[in-house]
Amino acid sequence: QVQLVESGGGLVQAGGSLRLSCAASGRTFGSYAMGWFRQAPGKEREFVATISWNGGRTYYADSVKGRFTISRDNAKNTVYLQMNSLKPEDTAVYYCARALDSMNYYYQRSYDYWGQGTQVTVSS
Repeated sequence: QVQLVESGGGLVQAGGSLRLSCAASGRTFGSYAMGWFRQAPGKEREFVATISWNGGRTYYADSVKGRFTISRDNAKNTVYLQMNSLKPEDTAVYYCARALDSMNYYYQRSYDYWGQGTQVTVSS
């Protein structure tokens, strides 16, 4: 069983930054791609970013490209999401997830384990 625990969310003003962390249990973390999704109030959960098992490839949603950076530290079983130049529309609950199918990283069905989420609120 894999557990994913997100942290680092909070309230920030527009233009500010936050760094989210996702700590994973288990010994197989370094074998899987990981992803971040978010869900704003009244909206469906959407893809934000993904990173390959070794960190060599990253992909981002167009809405966050150039502002967010996903990274990982396999020695610490942790994946990060550095969020800069935050906008009010980035307000959402952010989830990390483990990818079973890294080719179809955009789709929620490609992920098998999910964290409980961390709230990010950006004020204008």
